[in-house]
Amino acid sequence: MTTFHPERSENGAISAPLTMFGPDFPFPYDDWLAHPGGLGRVPAEAHGTEVAVIGGGIAGMVAAHELLRLGLRPVVYEAEQDLGGRMCSPSFDGHPEAIAELGAMRFPTAATTLFHYIREAGLETKPFPNPLSPSAPSTVIDLEGREHWARTAAELPSIYQQVSDAWDKALQENAERSAIEDAIRRRDVRSMKAIWNGLVARLDDQSFYEFLANAPSFSAFRYREIFGQVGFGTGGWDTDFPNSILEILRVVFGRADDDHHTIVGGSRQLPEGLWRHRHHDLAYWPDGTSLAALHEGHPRPAVSHIDRCGTGITVRDIGGGSRVYPAAIFTPNVRLLLTKVRTDERLLPRQCWTAVERTHYMGASKVFVLTDRPFWQDKDPVTGRDMLSMTLTDRAPRSVYLLDDGPDRPGVICLSYTWNDDSLKQLPLTDEERMDSILPALERIYPGAPIREHVIGKPITVTWEREPNFNGAFKANLPGHYRYQRRLYTHFMQQDLNADQRGFFLAGDDVSWTGGFAEGAVTTALNAVWGVLRQFGGTTCAGNPGPGDLFADLAPVELPMD
Repeated sequence: MTTFHPERSENGAISAPLTMFGPDFPFPYDDWLAHPGGLGRVPAEAHGTEVAVIGGGIAGMVAAHELLRLGLRPVVYEAEQDLGGRMCSPSFDGHPEAIAELGAMRFPTAATTLFHYIREAGLETKPFPNPLSPSAPSTVIDLEGREHWARTAAELPSIYQQVSDAWDKALQENAERSAIEDAIRRRDVRSMKAIWNGLVARLDDQSFYEFLANAPSFSAFRYREIFGQVGFGTGGWDTDFPNSILEILRVVFGRADDDHHTIVGGSRQLPEGLWRHRHHDLAYWPDGTSLAALHEGHPRPAVSHIDRCGTGITVRDIGGGSRVYPAAIFTPNVRLLLTKVRTDERLLPRQCWTAVERTHYMGASKVFVLTDRPFWQDKDPVTGRDMLSMTLTDRAPRSVYLLDDGPDRPGVICLSYTWNDDSLKQLPLTDEERMDSILPALERIYPGAPIREHVIGKPITVTWEREPNFNGAFKANLPGHYRYQRRLYTHFMQQDLNADQRGFFLAGDDVSWTGGFAEGAVTTALNAVWGVLRQFGGTTCAGNPGPGDLFADLAPVELPMD
């Protein structure tokens, strides 16, 4: 059974859509979750056993959610005041209905495992207004002081279509796009892995920029510049240029860069919804039990130390509490194992520690302001166009998004969404200084637009690399890092480890193959749940094998070290 919906191809035939299925580890997590038999069973004598879940983001909440269903007792630790991690949706002072999505704000519908939990939490989504998408009334591309207004990509000057065609051609000629996307649509694991494993071996050492520069269709520097500065849909790609091209191919092949939705009312509702969710038909706990009830409403505080204690794991928190667990799942950025959390080196095999040390993180900043109304829908008296548009620019803002819930309610502008070097330019500035440095650039793109007149209250900003419990937005592998990522991703398979090395599991999007995507956080959490299930002597249901049961057939290709 599958949980995605069919779509029609160009000739009218019905075909399955692209989803974030594989390609490194093509396990059907959405099918595993949808099976009426559930994820598995643990022996009755293990029921009620405590398992530490460190981190209250979406990975931690999914892991705790499923452990509770299995009859175990997840004990959640969270360092922030609120649950959610990078699903962070603070509201503006005096306007609780108006939010700033500081972390995750748009989710590809191709993320079928994530959407399982969105549905389970009873949340509503709506299309996110990416530039040039059907839900964006208009878009302005501003490059080197020249503005182009458009409702669709077809209305842009021909150079932009040429760049788009060059990207498609590079993918077809150098990355076998059509063949692997066809295999993903059909969930043809054998064909997918045959193609992808070859691409991994051939392209692991190439950066994104090198891939473009080596493609005949991108021989013109102007094409690479336009593609990097403004890109298409979600914005420019140049901040990813130093990263491994494999990182980009995973996003493109799984359609993670297209057809995005936002969660109405804020993304934080998802982890909070799983926290409050009242379970029924449970293996052990009374009907109606929730994670919140097991914790008397609040998770335990931040973890300060994690140590080995024989075959157990000792977790100490900043409140002075100390408990020994037979198993623990760690879901925050793995970088925190080197900085904020004092750790016993015996937690992980030495090769995994090397991989943790090598993990490369992207930085990111956002600046949001609240307006009295969505004034950008007003028409400019000179041009007759929208007063403001979704904007992609090579100026300081880089990407501008306009968000509203109707003409009679306050509006929210994401004045700037920047990455890496552009993000670091914002790092030393106060919230007000950020806003004041960005508005002049927008005023040059939209002369006469009364932006300042409509801004109310103080801006809300974030720079993830200065957030002490994150130290970066998410991982993005550099060329040559595939081997390190494989070590972290496959660590949930612990049957070959010594007994005193088992029981500590890594999860989260930076452990996954798709850093920065909630789908990767969810699927690695499910890997960890399978690992805990097996550690307690449990089994998956007949006819519904878990990720570890099929690991030998689906395992990511292992590249040679010599």
